[in-house]
Amino acid sequence: MSDWLIDASREYNLQSLEQRDSYAGVVFIPVETLSQVLDWSFQSLPDEILVGLDIDTSKAFDRELISKYTGSMFEPSLFAGQGMFVGEPHLVNRGDSYEVHHVPEEWVDGLFSEDRGPRGGRFTHWLHTHPNAPAIPSEADAEAAQYTDGVDMILGVWFSPEGSAPWYEDAEGTRRPLTDIPTFSEKRVLGVASTGHLIHGVELIAFHKRGFGVNVVICHNDGIPIE
Repeated sequence: MSDWLIDASREYNLQSLEQRDSYAGVVFIPVETLSQVLDWSFQSLPDEILVGLDIDTSKAFDRELISKYTGSMFEPSLFAGQGMFVGEPHLVNRGDSYEVHHVPEEWVDGLFSEDRGPRGGRFTHWLHTHPNAPAIPSEADAEAAQYTDGVDMILGVWFSPEGSAPWYEDAEGTRRPLTDIPTFSEKRVLGVASTGHLIHGVELIAFHKRGFGVNVVICHNDGIPIE
């Protein structure tokens, strides 16, 4: 577990607390799960990845914790897994935006049959990455979210060398940096991916298919938010 991720999670959760009135729901994600998704993302650059996430039923539903990170817009039954902890991540697909958004049924048939049944590609939540683009839903993201019972999450990753995916930030919407997003001239380096890409910044959001923003809180494995 990188020190920067723990520090970043602490700052991110502070924003989640301060901005709780802006969200209609909340999900809690273990930092170990987020770390695994980040590793997959960095190993796959410059491609996007699609990750399936279910609910961790081993963790109790904590009403006090939910109340702490929700406010005036909260809708208790807005989505499946509202206020619950995200479980183990599953890497489902890798490729360009068309491939990760549209997973053919024949591609997932039997893939997780041992532990998920014949319709193995069906998860409560989905997360996909935006290589060199902000974590703001596109039109295709909004369309894909209509089939999600829980929430959709987006992980924006700024990296170089850019190759065929130059940094794009001209998108309207609220941005939630997991790390401070540096200016283009600074390009602060967080680390180097196994692909050789330099990592400059990361963003993370969650949203509901009706267009509502969903608050994300990063927790330790015991369910305690990183503060």
